[in-house]
Amino acid sequence: MSTQKVAAWSHAETFVAPSEHVEAAARRGEQLGAAPVPDGTGAVLQVLAAAIDARAVMEVGTGAGASGLWLLGGMPADGILTTIDLETENQRAAREAFAAAGVAHQRTRVIAGRALEVLPRMTDGAYDLVVVDADRAEYPEYVEQAARLLRTGGTLALTWSDRESDPANRDDETRTLREVGRSLRERSDFLVSLLPVGDGLLVAVKR
Repeated sequence: MSTQKVAAWSHAETFVAPSEHVEAAARRGEQLGAAPVPDGTGAVLQVLAAAIDARAVMEVGTGAGASGLWLLGGMPADGILTTIDLETENQRAAREAFAAAGVAHQRTRVIAGRALEVLPRMTDGAYDLVVVDADRAEYPEYVEQAARLLRTGGTLALTWSDRESDPANRDDETRTLREVGRSLRERSDFLVSLLPVGDGLLVAVKR
């Protein structure tokens, strides 16, 4: 890989600066042990939400609200973000981040609980965008839930790991990601791409 390409990727990661509210939420996430998405990933999530005019977004993995703020920044004014996290302290921090950013309370639904127990209760085909930044071991189940929850033309975004690109890495998480990527590539109901932002972002559009 050329030095020029590495420099270009590095430049792309910082091309869109986070807002002060995203920065504050990211710092809080680090303190809580809930690593926020990198700025390059957040900027892509914001653009995806804007590109498909996402009025109903489902997020798995709230953290301290940094990724939610990126998403809300791309959604229309009447869009609603539903976000699920197991940790109540994370959710408290996210609510505070949304309030500090001036997000109307009716625009967010912050749900406490295990996502794989919450998602089956959500309505089929009701979401424009599903974003997953959670336990990679559960990604196969999240993909199946997303396939049900997304409308036709809706988008699935999965945060990735750069370890997956190295064939020498054979840990359980990396193998799961490889299986998920291969499965999505082979499905006829999704059009998929792996984007080189952050540690990787797999994006799939439901046909």
